[in-house]
Amino acid sequence: MSIFDDDFYSTKVSRRTARKSRQEEPRLPFGSSDRKWSSMRIAFISSSTSAVAVALVFGLFFGGFGGADGGSSDGSRAKTAMTGDPSERTIVATAKVKPAVVSIIKEQKFSLGLGGTVLEEGDDSPGVLREAGVGSGVIIQKKAGRAFIVTNYHVVADAVNVKAVLTTGEVREARIVGLDQITDLAVLEIDAKGIDTVAEIGDSSSLRAAEFVMAIGNPLGMGESITMGIVSVIREVIPVSLNQNGVNDWEQEVIRVDAAINEGNSGGPLIDLNGRVVGINSMKITDFGVESIGYAIPINNAMPIIEDLISKGYVPRPYLGVYSLDLEQYWEQQNLERAYEEGQEKGSESLDIPDPLKPEAKEEGIKLPDEVLAGVIVLEAVGPAGDAGLAFNDVIVKLDDQNIGSTKELRKYLYGKKKIGDDIKVTFYRDGELKTTTITLGEKEEE
Repeated sequence: MSIFDDDFYSTKVSRRTARKSRQEEPRLPFGSSDRKWSSMRIAFISSSTSAVAVALVFGLFFGGFGGADGGSSDGSRAKTAMTGDPSERTIVATAKVKPAVVSIIKEQKFSLGLGGTVLEEGDDSPGVLREAGVGSGVIIQKKAGRAFIVTNYHVVADAVNVKAVLTTGEVREARIVGLDQITDLAVLEIDAKGIDTVAEIGDSSSLRAAEFVMAIGNPLGMGESITMGIVSVIREVIPVSLNQNGVNDWEQEVIRVDAAINEGNSGGPLIDLNGRVVGINSMKITDFGVESIGYAIPINNAMPIIEDLISKGYVPRPYLGVYSLDLEQYWEQQNLERAYEEGQEKGSESLDIPDPLKPEAKEEGIKLPDEVLAGVIVLEAVGPAGDAGLAFNDVIVKLDDQNIGSTKELRKYLYGKKKIGDDIKVTFYRDGELKTTTITLGEKEEE
């Protein structure tokens, strides 16, 4: 008896069924139709058919028979299909982009002597340039004898001098073309002499969950590294603190991957199996018990920023002109100060923090109706906001008809909904009284 009860799946056919089949089947015009097929021949044909089917499925899955890119000119993908070796495709993809990947060395000025500290900008004290950080980058364009490198803002921020190390080991001086803290992107340029490879830009919008990707970079300053993983989440929005002060004042759209992204990988390319750059490696979660949760900036989001940095040196954005503090953060500061004062008066036994929603927690500096619990406090108004009359301790609660409860929401509305030259209606409280004003947005050249 066969594994399946249905004769359709069985290689064992009864004599009566076979005889009936021969009587009913039409005769072919050549004599081989009358021959009896042996069990050996049936098994051979079945095995061959199965092998071909498996080869087809395997080849299609790994792209061995060509894909959206129309196949490879060097025949490597055909080789993958013939050999059935999926690692061949990763080898070809990384070999394609590796010559365009560079290591980035950030140098800062340190005070002289052992254990010297970083000297602040403008400090004329004697000092020496030393390596202060390492990262990665990728060459994405050559023009007029210059090669342009994309990396992360945080890799080169506060650098006095920057160097790029090619895959050949050659060290070249690099110049910062432009920086953008909001998107954590930066563009450098070096002499293009001898540089033959420029990374091919892919399409991050075509990525799918569970698709294989590779991260290339310079982890921990150890030199070239390639890690492989899959796309875990195609589009994830995560909070970030632009000032690194623990206050989340922006949101970044990222690709989440499980390919290892270690310190020093930042700024390097995330590539697909066609060797195309689909993201710029940016950050990872380093909490206890967390393994291989990394993030990359989608290349489709990055390219408009990169083009602005190359052409203008900055990213033009609408400019309101307020230095701000979240109202919620203000209440927290007030509560901590009051808790400290109460603790000083009553001793260490009383460490209770007052309820931030209580009216008495509102100090004389900020006067608001009791129901107003969120907004943005103006610390300083300059440019368009200053011209329109906004002042210290005004509390912005609306932009146009959009409620604004934090600096993050203010930036998102400003950069996402408005353009340079647009008018914007600002609703704010001053000394407890609700007011409105209209401001014409300017252009912010630098963050």
